[in-house]
Amino acid sequence: MRTAPRFHLAPEVAARGVDGCYCLLLGVDQQGADAAAIGAFVDQAVAAARSRAEPGQIAADPVLAGFRTLHQAFEVPTRKLFSAPETLIRYVGKRGDIPRIGPLVDLYNAVSLETGLALGAHDVARIDGDISLRLTTGTEDFHPVGAAEPEPVRPGEYAYVDDGGAVICRLEVRQVEKTKVTPATTDVFLIVQGNPATPPQVVQAGHDRLIGVLKRFLGGTEVPLHRPGRT
Repeated sequence: MRTAPRFHLAPEVAARGVDGCYCLLLGVDQQGADAAAIGAFVDQAVAAARSRAEPGQIAADPVLAGFRTLHQAFEVPTRKLFSAPETLIRYVGKRGDIPRIGPLVDLYNAVSLETGLALGAHDVARIDGDISLRLTTGTEDFHPVGAAEPEPVRPGEYAYVDDGGAVICRLEVRQVEKTKVTPATTDVFLIVQGNPATPPQVVQAGHDRLIGVLKRFLGGTEVPLHRPGRT
């Protein structure tokens, strides 16, 4: 039987304000999900987000600003590399909706819109060993979702990296082909990440909201890995 991955938060990353709530959710059922009910839930989250999708409101949002400050602390080189929640709400502002990808992804994107936190899910079956949130060295493998080829890794950023040396998420921004969720995915590693502007209780509440939503629509059993505010 395959051993479930563990999660490790590097102290040098935590010391600079990167933290989150992390768990496994095992046995989710996307195939039997109620597509209409999920669609209605996501529609509601998107409708609420439209009122917050004006550029001035995005710029003033303290949680989104916290991610921009966090990126600056790690000297992330481009202004266009927005955090995942900022990218989502900017998309809503331009298109009036979010991309509809599949039950699990659509649900966590909806909760990300609600909370402003950076959420992600990775197929446990595709993860090699444990997962570390650590500084990059530049030697890691990184093949972003949708990219034709792997891309270089910039040293000194933070990333989620498995024991095989593969980045599964760059910063909280770009997930990868290797561990992307598909309709067949049943076991997932879940990321709920904040920044220095999000106290641990806010991140924990976001996690609890996500788990409640996913269990409601997809089922599954939670295996906690890391709570915010703990090293």
